[in-house]
Amino acid sequence: MNQLNPFLSGPMKLEDKSAAARILLIDDDRKLLRMLAEYLEVQGYVVAAAHDGAEGVARARAESWDLIVLDVMMPNVNGFEVLRLLRQTSQLPVLMLTARGGDEDRIHGLEGGADDYVPKTASSRELLARIRALLRRAALAAPAAEQPRQIAVGDLCIDSAARSVAQRGVALSLTPVEFDLLLALARYRGSVRSREQLLEQVRDREFAAFDRSIDVHIASLRRKLADDPRTPRYIRTVRAAGYLMVDAQAAAP
Repeated sequence: MNQLNPFLSGPMKLEDKSAAARILLIDDDRKLLRMLAEYLEVQGYVVAAAHDGAEGVARARAESWDLIVLDVMMPNVNGFEVLRLLRQTSQLPVLMLTARGGDEDRIHGLEGGADDYVPKTASSRELLARIRALLRRAALAAPAAEQPRQIAVGDLCIDSAARSVAQRGVALSLTPVEFDLLLALARYRGSVRSREQLLEQVRDREFAAFDRSIDVHIASLRRKLADDPRTPRYIRTVRAAGYLMVDAQAAAP
């Protein structure tokens, strides 16, 4: 993980983390944990650390997390045992880190219930990509009941199952990317979504990490909504952070 440092001067940290994924790091290497936590926080995640296996199991069970990054080689309770204990009660995504890259360890981890297995020699960008992939997979596998089919935002009615949008009862014609962006913003209305978070949720598309085309799609979506960015009714730009769907109901007196 010695490649973490070059990335710590990346994007600004987000001030609003109410909708950010929560990641628990379990590793006895405190220096590595500090570097990794700083890097992931810059990417917009909420990060906490446990410094041994027993503490990691306790925190994993006591608190709410979206993903766990788990070291293999730890004293007393190693990563394989932590994984075994976690899988007794939870199917939370687990990415295992190891200083040993042998097939036997990797197979042991995957057969024990790990969702991915990454050597500590991997670059920070690869680790980040694997974390994002696991979070996407978990979001897609979440029960449909967790998200309402229809979302109302002001005079907009968004139907996630039918992939349709109506404004004051009139159907709007959106591209697949525009619809996915609108749905992602609506689901987290009132909270800032960074460009990276929006890119992760755009269906069936591949973008570069900081592809400015996200802004082009947002501009097109605003035109179709007749939403003036200077006085937005729906989508507000938050400088150095991303975009926010205005929660008109919350803002009402």
